[in-house]
Amino acid sequence: MRLIVAEKPSVGRDIAGALGEHRRGKGALAGDGWTVTWALGHLVELAPPDAYGDEYKKWRLESLPILPSRFKVKVSPKTREQFAVVKGLLKDPSVGEVVNACDAGREGELIFAYLYGLSGCKKPVRRLWISSLTPEAIRGGFAALREEASMKPLEDAARSRSEADWAVGMNATRAYSVKFGRPGNVLSVGRVQTPTLKLLVEREREIEDFKPEKFWTVHARFAGEGAGEIHTYDGVWFKNKQNRLSQKEAAERIAEKVRGGTGTVRKVQRKTQNEKPPLLFDLTELQRNANARYGFTADRTLRAAQALYEDKKLVTYPRTSSRYLSGDLVKTLKKRVAAAGALPELAPFAEKLLALDRLPTSKRVVDDAKVTDHHAIIPTGRKASGSLPADEAKVYDLVARRFLAVFFPAARFENTTVVTAVGEETFLSRGRVVLESGWRALYPDGVGGRKEKEPPVLPPLEEGREWAVAKVGVKEGETKPPPRYSESALLGAMETAGRLVEDEELRQQMKESGLGTPATRAAIIERLIKVGYLAREKKTLVPTAKGRSLVELLGESPLVSPELTARWEKRLARMERGQERREGFMGDIGSFVTALVEQVRSLEGERVVAAYESAASGGRSREPLGACPKCGSPVVETRKSYGCSAWKGGCDFAIWKTVAGKRVSEAQARQLLSRGRTGRLRGFKSRAGKPFAAALKLGDDRRVKLDFDDRS
Repeated sequence: MRLIVAEKPSVGRDIAGALGEHRRGKGALAGDGWTVTWALGHLVELAPPDAYGDEYKKWRLESLPILPSRFKVKVSPKTREQFAVVKGLLKDPSVGEVVNACDAGREGELIFAYLYGLSGCKKPVRRLWISSLTPEAIRGGFAALREEASMKPLEDAARSRSEADWAVGMNATRAYSVKFGRPGNVLSVGRVQTPTLKLLVEREREIEDFKPEKFWTVHARFAGEGAGEIHTYDGVWFKNKQNRLSQKEAAERIAEKVRGGTGTVRKVQRKTQNEKPPLLFDLTELQRNANARYGFTADRTLRAAQALYEDKKLVTYPRTSSRYLSGDLVKTLKKRVAAAGALPELAPFAEKLLALDRLPTSKRVVDDAKVTDHHAIIPTGRKASGSLPADEAKVYDLVARRFLAVFFPAARFENTTVVTAVGEETFLSRGRVVLESGWRALYPDGVGGRKEKEPPVLPPLEEGREWAVAKVGVKEGETKPPPRYSESALLGAMETAGRLVEDEELRQQMKESGLGTPATRAAIIERLIKVGYLAREKKTLVPTAKGRSLVELLGESPLVSPELTARWEKRLARMERGQERREGFMGDIGSFVTALVEQVRSLEGERVVAAYESAASGGRSREPLGACPKCGSPVVETRKSYGCSAWKGGCDFAIWKTVAGKRVSEAQARQLLSRGRTGRLRGFKSRAGKPFAAALKLGDDRRVKLDFDDRS
């Protein structure tokens, strides 16, 4: 009998349904000559440190590093019952062959390897490797099962990644927590989550260090008559490719010079631009798009996509890092187009494609060389029937819309650049005319979900023609700090973290991996929030005081650099290809961990501030924002202010969350505490309702005041 081990019950049911008639058993489904059972994710996991001796039950620097010569695994307490079912089936004498049908990737290989090993099974194994859970795809996968020997390099890489992360994470977390944490305040450290945290901490520092500078621009409106109508167009003053002036007086002199004058069109340049459709979705790009369009977290998008894959069978395997399709899918594309067209909004576009003799499949869509374990996320041939849950409906629309878009022609625009001279001064105007909407017809509200601001359509303009200066004005602006990371932006930064790596060869390796994988990035972000290193503020992610302190404490440690991941991934990729031995890699991990622990032992520094429990905040656990300028106690967030935690002792210091009609953010409060003043802020309102800009500063009496001084 053949025993098939799936990763999840839903996948097990799909496999059984594709193979034929079957009956239900305890934790399994049995058919004619085969049985399907399943894990529940990780039934088996690496054992904790105390499994290697009582000396590791307490966290002590003296007992580090913990480097098992052979890693132990244990059954997860929550899934012990299902493990017993699977183990019993694996040991059943009637089973002659086992099929690993866990998810086709490194993590799926690991789940099966731990389960198979702990059960003590020695029976031959073959591998089911599929990207879709439709009956056709499942039956096709069983017709092309892979031999166990061919999967050994992937298993080695999976085990090595897991054990290396355990060794680094367990030892670094214990070492830093014992040396620099406070009782009950664990300092969680990991080779992926810590560099990710540093990205956010560095961005927050850039924002706080930023000093806004004022600038002025000169704007003119030109008017002229044509075909019995008055036409106008706008231009911005420029000189030597710069359009900003650092002095208001200089801008006003230019405005006065051209006011009431006549402009002559010096240059009209028209250029046709073709904009190709975006690539298909991998998981990271899908998560970024859903975050930008709907405000979904990465985890929320993954859960919806996973449900569409496992339960509804409407999309292919979502945990992919490829944005291309393999050639063997070409014959199935029209069926998938028809399925996508079942959405009423997409039906007209699907009909246009189905009317073609053959879909255009360029290298931007089909490229076997750029497909690794799995191809891009696309619809299956199954049509959505009935109403989907809201999240799933939105994610499916994203996938189906993008899939149809890649087969449409490029969008074509005519971009026009005009230079108008008024005496010695020149003004630049830009305009755009859509010649052919192409794939953009599928995105009437913009690719990111917001109507994209496009350059205006200009009137007919010819070189040498004169236009009257109908209006001129000076606008004041201010340079802005870099924005905080949204979840979409952070996912993109994690994906392209290789840009931060100096070594060219490693940088190339990071192109294929980044920080984490598409399947793990959402969990990494959620973990950083769970351990108190990050907080969500509306649509942005902000490092807490604890997160900032940890990054400062780690300094130049390899643990904060994406280069560590780059080196690992380079070697793990070689291992997957059979070009590197697992023993050598793990030996180097042991040396790295030993050196890391010794380094922590030698470090000096203050303990990281623990989460602060404030009675004033209604019992919420909050990180201090800084020290009170009056008494030195921690300042914590309350419902209405950022106030001194020693309020019961009589300290009345507070930064009110609303000052003169403006909401004061946590970052601005931190900056005020650390520097004594913020940068110049907009959004204040006078009692008469008139908006104004000012800085917040601490006065000599240590109270918060408005400062209208331009220095900032």
